[in-house]
Amino acid sequence: MPETPFDPNLPPMILDDASRDARPLRARSSSAPWIAAIAALVALGAAYWWWQRQPVSTLPAVSPPAAEAPPAAAKAEPAIRHPIDDARAGLAAPGEDRDRLPALGDSDAAIRAALAGIPGVGEFERFFHPQEIVRRLVATVDNLPRRSVATQVMASKPVPGAFVAAGSEGNLAISADNAARYAPYVRLAQAVDSKTLVALYVRFYPWFQQAYQDLGYPSGYFNDRLIDAIDNLLAAPEVPAPIALVQPHVLYQFTDPDLEARSAGQKIMLRMGTNNAAQVRAKLRELRRLLTGAKSDLPTNPPG
Repeated sequence: MPETPFDPNLPPMILDDASRDARPLRARSSSAPWIAAIAALVALGAAYWWWQRQPVSTLPAVSPPAAEAPPAAAKAEPAIRHPIDDARAGLAAPGEDRDRLPALGDSDAAIRAALAGIPGVGEFERFFHPQEIVRRLVATVDNLPRRSVATQVMASKPVPGAFVAAGSEGNLAISADNAARYAPYVRLAQAVDSKTLVALYVRFYPWFQQAYQDLGYPSGYFNDRLIDAIDNLLAAPEVPAPIALVQPHVLYQFTDPDLEARSAGQKIMLRMGTNNAAQVRAKLRELRRLLTGAKSDLPTNPPG
């Protein structure tokens, strides 16, 4: 099937079962994305000034000079909480040829070539869209802590199979068999070396930052948003199985209203099963440590 073109201006969409990360669970559907959600873009206002010229023969009335108003204070830029330089130790020095990146629109080939050099990422294109890679990853990360998502901007391809529930009406729960649908994604995450992956991210960080600003955050800092998304996933409750469901209409929902109100990313953690979620948490903690300044842990020669 042809790849879905990326459009960051699409509004949030109600998803089918293939991407239930930001909506109630569906009784039947063919797939569901592994990670989810699109934010509404910031709207920019404009003011229009019209200058009416005075006739040459008419002079304005002379009035006492008004006291000069103090200059308006410049709006403070948001503080950067997790500067990427804290994770840059050991990488190529700024100014070297490897740091002169092509334009973001030409980044796909470089990203694919770099990923091909990372052990364990051989099946990347089986799980993720190979076009608009950086923009899709940025949109996905930005939306993990949110409640809604547009499938057109997600980085991952739909998870195969339909959501599996067990029991009967009045006694429904997520089936233990449902975890198998997420297992290949978890194995991919476990196979990739975290230090090499973070080094690659740092190497290409200007692309991620530009894509985040283009998404509607001109003063935002993407690495801060990435850490926020990781923290949101790590805050997902560890609920013992089976997790109870209700089916008021066609769609499944979590019986517990607190779980139903959770973010798209946290609902994925709940649906993937206890063992899968535990492995993902361990990986996320490792990535967070590397992204927030463990300077001695990065390789000296990242791929790419």
